[in-house]
Amino acid sequence: MENWNKQIVGSILVALCLTIACDNKPQEEKVETSYSFLIGAYTDNDSQGIGLLNFDPKRNVLDFSVLAPGIQNPSFVIANNAQTLIYTVEETAGENGGKVKSFRFDRQNNSLEQIDVQDTKGDHPCYLAMDEEERFLVVGNYSGGNFSTFKIDGGKLIPVQTIQHEGQSINIDRQEKAHVHSTVFHPDGKYLLVGDLGTDKIHIYKFNPSFAVPFNHSDPAYFEVAAGSGPRHLAIHPNGSRVYLVHELTAEIGAYSFENGQVGYVASFPLTANDFVGNVSAAEVRISPDARNLYVSNRGDANEISVFKILGDGNLEWVERVKTGGEMPRNFILTKDGKYLLAAHQASNNITVFERNVQTGKLTKLPFEAKINKPVYFFGLD
Repeated sequence: MENWNKQIVGSILVALCLTIACDNKPQEEKVETSYSFLIGAYTDNDSQGIGLLNFDPKRNVLDFSVLAPGIQNPSFVIANNAQTLIYTVEETAGENGGKVKSFRFDRQNNSLEQIDVQDTKGDHPCYLAMDEEERFLVVGNYSGGNFSTFKIDGGKLIPVQTIQHEGQSINIDRQEKAHVHSTVFHPDGKYLLVGDLGTDKIHIYKFNPSFAVPFNHSDPAYFEVAAGSGPRHLAIHPNGSRVYLVHELTAEIGAYSFENGQVGYVASFPLTANDFVGNVSAAEVRISPDARNLYVSNRGDANEISVFKILGDGNLEWVERVKTGGEMPRNFILTKDGKYLLAAHQASNNITVFERNVQTGKLTKLPFEAKINKPVYFFGLD
């Protein structure tokens, strides 16, 4: 009996020790992840302008506020890596084109202070890009059919170059002249790729930041896509070997090779089902942060996002298409961890949210949204 009692006491002491040891273990801290975005939009009055959207998935909440009212049609907004400077277009037309503006961004107080404003030398600026070293800002002018380059000096913008495109293609309503729709730096830092909807071309420019004018046509100077396709936005695979181009007018995503400054056609994939009937207008393309999936939006009567798997060789495999929960999904964004996708709808004035399956890439719509006037662009903040 005495030995038995000793065993019981020993077991109790061991259990107590284990309990104390467990209690002394550092507890895993639950991280409450939230996301913030700059919002570009079209404006109807002076109370509207550049917006700030905060997304809290724990509470299923989207909070929106206007950061900078009184800016006309800030349809494309970006920030520098430090997120201390913000650049926006004013998508307007005039004697010297639209406008590009720079601001000092106080993130702690969520306030903007204007630094500079410059004419873009082309009507309806619609796209902004910075080189990796943040030395130059490139502005694509849709109606102007050109792009202008500014040297960045502490947020000041110094005009250095404007390149005009010429030509047309077969769609007489949309391709009567050049329409620059995107300006994207290649990951290797040596080239700028320009999607021109009006001429059905991807223009290729060599980037020489030490030259007085940083851009010169490559050799070849451009790659001509299928007539009537309408090149819009493009995304480049992180390894630089594939270019994925939105064919706005035919609602396709085109896959192209890229090597030593030369573009080559690989394949095109439709964004609609075989039995779809209605108007189409493909818009945005994004690669997921893990480079497993590619996402493309389609407006018109479709109002869908198509999901593709990016294969090992960079080619695409269709996964699914989903309704976006609004009208005219011109732009969307994936959160930097790849867990969520947010879609902005210009015509229905709302932003919807999808949860992304990081294994399959598939999207599941969440049951809440934000009401915002004509949202058309996201820029993700840290």
